[in-house]
Amino acid sequence: MSYDRSTVEAVVQHYFDAVYEGDVDKLGAIFHPSADLRSLEKGRLKVLAMPDWLDYFRKRPSAKAEGKPREDFVVTIDRSDQSTAFIKVRCQLPPLYFTDYLVAMKLSDGWKIVSKSYRYDLRG
Repeated sequence: MSYDRSTVEAVVQHYFDAVYEGDVDKLGAIFHPSADLRSLEKGRLKVLAMPDWLDYFRKRPSAKAEGKPREDFVVTIDRSDQSTAFIKVRCQLPPLYFTDYLVAMKLSDGWKIVSKSYRYDLRG
């Protein structure tokens, strides 16, 4: 699957769409295969490899399919040069409300997310 990854903003929009729709193919297209996801769980660092995260995502119902509200937005994009960006976003998969920190790099085939660290709040 090919996506226009000519800008950081396009990658972020594909990320938002993929998360909301539960589209594993879209996620796989915008993340570098070696990327991992990091979070703190009960005070301990939890690291998920891309295949494990995609497998988890494949098994869960999407927020779109469940008719859950969508609210996602970019907090900040910090570009240090033409090929490296740090992106802070907020999105939700109720009852989970996420703050994601994405590192993206412009590779030979366009922008890819190479790392993700995140936190979430659980709301009633």
